[in-house]
Amino acid sequence: MTDAGLGQARLALRWLIVGEGRAHPARFLLTALAIAVGVALGFAVHLVNGSALASFEGAVRSVNGAADLQVRAASPLGFDEAAYGAIALAGGVEDASPVVALDARAGGAAFTLLGLDVLRAARVTPSLIGLNAQGVDQNRAEVFSPDALFLSRAALASTGAGIGDTIEVSANGRTVPLRIAGTLDGAGDTERLGTIDIAAAQWRFDRLGRLDRIDLSVSDRAAAEAALPTVLPANASLGTDETEARQGSALSRAYRVNLDMLALVALLTGGFLVFSAQALSVARRLRTFALLRTLGLPRGGVVAAVTLEGLVIGIVGAGLGLLLGYGLATLALRLLGGDLGAGYFEGGAARVVFQPVAAGVFFALGLLAALLGSALPARAASRAAPAASLKNTGDLVDPRSRVPIIPAAALLGAGVLASLAPPIANLPILGFAGMALMLAGGVAGVPWLARQLLKPLVHRPPRAVPAQLAVRHVQGSPGEAATALCGIVASTALVIAMATMVTSFRTAVDDWLGDVLSADLYLRAGAGSGFDSATQARLLEVPGVGTIQFSRQLPLSVAPDRPPVVLIARDIHDGETGGLLRSVETTQAPPPVESLPVYVSEPAARLYGWRPGATIMLPIGQDARFFVAGIWRDYARQQGAVAIASDDYTRLTGDPTRDEAAVTLAPGADGDAVGRALLAALPPGSPANLARPAELRAFALDLFDRSFTVTYVLQAVAMLVGLSGVAATISAQTLARTREFGMLRHLGVSRPQIRAMLGLEGALLGTVGAVAGTVLGLALAQVLIHVINPQSFNWTMGTRVPWGTLALVAAVLVAAAALTAVLAGRRATAQGAVQAVREDW
Repeated sequence: MTDAGLGQARLALRWLIVGEGRAHPARFLLTALAIAVGVALGFAVHLVNGSALASFEGAVRSVNGAADLQVRAASPLGFDEAAYGAIALAGGVEDASPVVALDARAGGAAFTLLGLDVLRAARVTPSLIGLNAQGVDQNRAEVFSPDALFLSRAALASTGAGIGDTIEVSANGRTVPLRIAGTLDGAGDTERLGTIDIAAAQWRFDRLGRLDRIDLSVSDRAAAEAALPTVLPANASLGTDETEARQGSALSRAYRVNLDMLALVALLTGGFLVFSAQALSVARRLRTFALLRTLGLPRGGVVAAVTLEGLVIGIVGAGLGLLLGYGLATLALRLLGGDLGAGYFEGGAARVVFQPVAAGVFFALGLLAALLGSALPARAASRAAPAASLKNTGDLVDPRSRVPIIPAAALLGAGVLASLAPPIANLPILGFAGMALMLAGGVAGVPWLARQLLKPLVHRPPRAVPAQLAVRHVQGSPGEAATALCGIVASTALVIAMATMVTSFRTAVDDWLGDVLSADLYLRAGAGSGFDSATQARLLEVPGVGTIQFSRQLPLSVAPDRPPVVLIARDIHDGETGGLLRSVETTQAPPPVESLPVYVSEPAARLYGWRPGATIMLPIGQDARFFVAGIWRDYARQQGAVAIASDDYTRLTGDPTRDEAAVTLAPGADGDAVGRALLAALPPGSPANLARPAELRAFALDLFDRSFTVTYVLQAVAMLVGLSGVAATISAQTLARTREFGMLRHLGVSRPQIRAMLGLEGALLGTVGAVAGTVLGLALAQVLIHVINPQSFNWTMGTRVPWGTLALVAAVLVAAAALTAVLAGRRATAQGAVQAVREDW
């Protein structure tokens, strides 16, 4: 091409792009906003997740100090301090600092209380050493005082006390007055931490002979890691700050990845909306492109024009999305916390940590979605024959030709196959990829579905003229239907899939709670306390009490880099299948000799590969072996749980304490009176909570709803974006048919009849979209329920379809499409018939 021709081509491109933006600014802004919403949701979720993990890891480092390695107890029961000598003398170990770690409360504030050997800690974890009121290191005689307490500044502020004050500190069932002797400036700004002398901690909080942790400095890490496992007690493990941080990350990883993937699906929906808008823009300008082609503009110029429009939309939308995402992340951290209401980092304070790499990735994803949404319309525009396009103002598909279904079927089939694949790194990556392929296949199949749904009406047309015209137009223009509906089909399918999954999950949890909460009253000891043998005996003697089942729950670390499972000690009857241990799978095989039967929850079985009949090792007791007698369904503990008979637990651990009592009332007893008597039977100052089953069920379901708050927001945003897209597309398509309406007026069709025709067309389009979105959404729901949930959270459930939600979504979609078409029709038919037709002469 000559320089003059090149300059003319550039001029034509500028005219096409700038002129389109000026002529239709609303379309440009809407498509950019669709990309912005997807980018904002994804970036916000990623920022919140990253900020929460950074806060959690900072708290871990503050509590653990700067130890090279740590020997950690497998449970809050600790391990025998007799192991300290062998650990301190192990090869490669330079020094060892014993630690007692307790969950404590003072003045209504919770914090971690550490008992330290200050002389050892000064060499191993100096950041845990505090300062007295004059700013002097705490290695003076005062530090060995049994009542000297050093608090981090966050913990000090939360108690409302000052240095020199004496406060009541409760931990491990004991309440002790301690004097605030100074501060821990080595702790982070938000970590609530306190330290006292280790001897005082063991003596005053009933931890004699027990340690929770040994912090190690090493001279040869490889030698230490090789020597230490041989001298560790059975109920302790070797770990680092990194392994503990991985525990917290693993606990919430599936939840975080699911939110990221759902946000990307929202971005995919925005890409469909870009496709819809660009396809409509191309269809409206086909004659313009054809004219420019005949005047010498190459085919690549048409592609460049549409693609550059998509590039501009992507840049504006992605840039705006990053700004919105940062604001959303800040708001979410304030309102919902770092776990977005899911309860993974309870009480954690997180601040937004900007992530440049993530910002670049989400900007690129937004740009890619906009470009892909423009690629297919650009390709179609470049392939259209100029001569035919100069006369063609409608759908490019001959109404008599068959609409291809093979591409849609191929995408759907590939999606199903991908969703059936096993997880990658214990995450349902291919499951989400399958959902994306199924979404694309469902959208691609809309033209074929429109033809199939309208076939009966074509063969037996309605008598009314507006209805005949509406049916013929929608059935004969499947491409227009696909263009108008691609965004709404994707968003509707996503909404219905999520609604079905949430309904199924919530119903399963509700039914499970009905099985679990079978007692009349539930009494639970407060944090750091429990019911000893004497207290249990007093509770049993309370008038009106029929029976009480006492239980104990405590975290048990099975693997150093995985979240601890919950060990539940309770009365277990042989072959129990009801209540808490409603079995999913059991074994009839007799237990091996010298092994104790345990029941594992479904998540624990999936995480650790435990099957009924298997022999497993648990870090309780000495050289004890356990036999998996069955697997039970549990929706309360994602990290897994193991139930053991109460007597076996006491014999292995020597711990008679229980922290929960399920009370069944005697016949005729008054629940309120018995509840007051139970609380009065507790030792003075013992914190406890009393609740009825209905209260616990309401609390659990409220927690469930809060954990899905972000999911509900994603659903609402997806639906609003889809409805906005269908409204804009139908409006533009209607306004583009002004000449058609003028011709109908010349043939005797009145304006009210044309508006009725448009309303019926909108209703038909809405119906096609509702059917496609519902069918596709129910299929996607099966992937969420039977693939995503088991692979992410290790829970299984049946499908419960929310028919009311489905009907509401369909009705809103049909009504919105019909109303939009009618309103646009009023404007399109406002001018006279002659003037409308003259535009075509």
